[in-house]
Amino acid sequence: MKAEQLSVFLENRAGRLAEVTHTLAEAGINIRALSLADTSDFGILRMIVCEHAKAQIVLKEKGFTLGRTSVVAVEVPDTPGGLDDVLQLVSQNGINVEYMYAFVQREPSSAVMIFRFDKVDQAIEVLNAENYTIIPSEKLCQL
Repeated sequence: MKAEQLSVFLENRAGRLAEVTHTLAEAGINIRALSLADTSDFGILRMIVCEHAKAQIVLKEKGFTLGRTSVVAVEVPDTPGGLDDVLQLVSQNGINVEYMYAFVQREPSSAVMIFRFDKVDQAIEVLNAENYTIIPSEKLCQL
C-alpha cells in the first residue's frame, strides 16, 4: 500500500524546474502532487506522477538525477483536527514524519496527505488498525 514518489535533484537556477515540467508534459505524464524544497545550491522536487516508470526514463534521458522513495498516501478527514489525529497517532507509536505534502483530490470531504515516515511499514500497520484509508500509487491517478 505504499506509493511511489520520484525525487528530482535540481540545480538552483532559473528555468530548471520548467525543464522538468516540460519534459513530463511532452511525454504526456501527469503530475498529481509535488513539493519543492531548496537550498542555495540545489533543490529537491518530490513528485507523485502517473506512469512513474515512464517518467523516470524520460527524465533520465534529459540528464536529471533521480531517486525513488516509498511514501504513504493517507486519506484524512477535511475537518479541524483531521491531520492532527493522524500525527498524534503516529507520534504515539514512535513514528517520525520526515516530510509531508498535500495531494489535491476532487472529493471535498477529505484530503490526501503524502507522508514520508521513518518507519513506513509500521506506519501503514498503525494507520490501517485505526481504519485510515491508504491509497496505493495506481489509485492516485484515478482520484
